[in-house]
Amino acid sequence: MKISEVKKVLAQVTTETDPQLAAYEADPRKGVQCLVQQTKRRLTKQREAEAAFEQRLHFEKELWQQGIQYVAGVDEVGRGPLAGPVVIGAVILPHDFALVNVNDSKQLTDHERRGLAPLIKQTAVAYQLVSISPQTIDQINIYEASRLGMKRAIEQLQPTPEHLLVDAMVIDTDLSQTKLIKGDAKSASIAAASILAKVARDDLMIKYADQYPEYGFDHNDGYGTKEHLQALRKFGATPIHRKSFAPVRDLGR
Repeated sequence: MKISEVKKVLAQVTTETDPQLAAYEADPRKGVQCLVQQTKRRLTKQREAEAAFEQRLHFEKELWQQGIQYVAGVDEVGRGPLAGPVVIGAVILPHDFALVNVNDSKQLTDHERRGLAPLIKQTAVAYQLVSISPQTIDQINIYEASRLGMKRAIEQLQPTPEHLLVDAMVIDTDLSQTKLIKGDAKSASIAAASILAKVARDDLMIKYADQYPEYGFDHNDGYGTKEHLQALRKFGATPIHRKSFAPVRDLGR
């Protein structure tokens, strides 16, 4: 076979025990040996990704094995920015969930998150997204605003979850829950919620960038970048700025 044909064959190999891989290991051509090594690296990476994904399902599987059918992962995105809402995601995953690349949204590129978000929505048993405004954040503080959004998100889930996996917070609810520090890297459910919330919030900030083009919201997401701070000093705060956050709070002092 031509090397180009071998490449197509090896691209279809999904396990290291595939006889096709073993057959081409004996091929003396340098080009084929390069393809064999590339395939082995791909399979190793795939195996490691699958193992890490299984680890991220550890908490869900423990609960499922206890007879708890509906486990919801809950996470927020946007606690730190100077502008825009905080967005909360809540997701109940099916027991056969198999999107291996679902991970902490901060570990993924924008392209990866946007590719995964519709797949999560399609496969989830249920999901909800809740946005808490800058005005509410200023009234009750960002921590309480995040908790409020989480409470609203889980209350809107149908079916009602039987247990919650929550990223680093405790929600004001009678539902049983597990608080996980850095939970978006430890739980696939929380990771899925973080991806949906991140994409939703990014889309909101892109819309705000059209409305307030001076601040660069489409690429700073409302965080206090140099460009954003310069615009704040020059143009002042917009209606979507969090007035309780320094340096917005300090404008004009």
